[in-house]
This record gives sequence, structure tokens and C-alpha cells, in this order.
Amino acid sequence: MSSSEMTTPEKALALKALHEAPEILRVVNVWDAITARTVADLPGTRALATAGHSIAASHGFADGEIPRDVALTAVAEIVAATDLPVTADLDAGFGDPGETVRRAIGAGVVGANVEDRLVPLPQAVRAVEAIVAAGSAEGVDFQLNARTDALVRGGDRPIQESVADAIERGRAFLEAGASLVFVPGVLDREVTQQLVAGIGERKVSVIGLPGALSAAEYEELGVARISYGPMTQRVALRALRDLATDLYGTGVVPEDTPALN
Repeated sequence: MSSSEMTTPEKALALKALHEAPEILRVVNVWDAITARTVADLPGTRALATAGHSIAASHGFADGEIPRDVALTAVAEIVAATDLPVTADLDAGFGDPGETVRRAIGAGVVGANVEDRLVPLPQAVRAVEAIVAAGSAEGVDFQLNARTDALVRGGDRPIQESVADAIERGRAFLEAGASLVFVPGVLDREVTQQLVAGIGERKVSVIGLPGALSAAEYEELGVARISYGPMTQRVALRALRDLATDLYGTGVVPEDTPALN
């Protein structure tokens, strides 16, 4: 069955299979319809992930400050631009994770990152349970990539305390029904090994930041998924800035510029 023939529940199962496959799932983050189509057209693309930071920036908001309706409208436009499974960055759930995910599923979204922002663990677990319940109510095996900010919001505490916190939270999220645990940060080999050992093989999701390991190295260590967050938009904006700078000088648009839009 081609992806264009799949229902939303079937796309969720397709994303689940990609998460559980031996190969790491590489998702290149997009932020609007044209970036979605551009990435979706590449032979190696199996699923798309939205970038919440990038969507917010493209609408003039700081990361985490975009209104829910604006964010969900942008995500819906991305879903409409592709037949592939789409997993969305839904910040911390916009104050009502269950309802946010219900609305996202209505737009065709089949997975999401939802961050804990290091709120007390029982509160974070309740958010995971609400998301899982929303998926079940809609008949969708929703692929929650439950994010813990144990490393990026850990402050000046020792790294081992942050790793232990990430493992405790990750295990609790999986027990509550999450599919994966997203631990953002620049993860070296040792920390990655500890997270995989503590949370589970093929249960950890990472972000490819400057200084991080390669996707192949994370795959070797048992990581399930790698995404790139706002980095894709930053690279695109650098290309725009550099072209504009050149055009203000003596430059012309390169003749080999592809008509991707």
C-alpha cells in the first residue's frame, strides 16, 4: 500500500515500524508546506518532522511562545503537503496536551514531541497519559516522542545527575505509554550509551546538533531516531542571508538554482 492510500491510523503504524526498525530513523525537520514538499521528494525520506522553533520563528514568535491555533494551522498545512507520516513538535502541549494532540490527530498528525520542561515527574507523567488516551480515543497508535529536558534544563548540576534524571523520567514516560524518549542536547558516546542502557534499546531519540555524533554512530549505539530541530531552518536562512549579501554587491542569482518552489 502506498503512503497516499494510508489512513491516519495506518500512517501511525508505519511511523511505529520506522521507530522500531534496526535502522535509525532520520527525520529532517520542516516548517511549512514548501519545505515539506522539498524534503518529502527526496528518495531517503520515510517520514517528516515539524520544527516547533522554526514554525514559531517563521510566524514572528520566539520559541515556545507561538499560540496553539497558529501552530496547529501550520502543522496542518505541512500534513496536507505530503502523503508521508508526519510527527509534530507540539512544545509542552499548550496547556492541554490531550486536547492539543486530539486536534493534531484531526489534522492527520500521527506522532509528536511534547516536552516536560522539568515539571515535577507526576505532572509530566499525567501529560503523557493524557496524550496516549487522546490517541486511543481517536483510534490512532499515536507515536509520542516524550521529551525530557533533564539535560538542557539541568543547570549546573553534575551531568550524571541529569542523566539519572533523564533515565528516571524516560522510564516513567514509557510506562505511561510513550513510544520513545527524546533527550535533547549534544550527546557524546558515553552519555548515549548510558541513556540507551537505562531507557532501552531503540527507545531513545536524539537531536543532531553541531558537535553531536553522526546518525550512523547513534544507530550503532541503539538510538531509534534522530532529528535536527531548528538547524535546518538556520542553514536555509544562512543561504538566504549569504545570497542577499552577494546580491547587494556584484552578484547574480546562480544559473544552476533549482526551481524547488
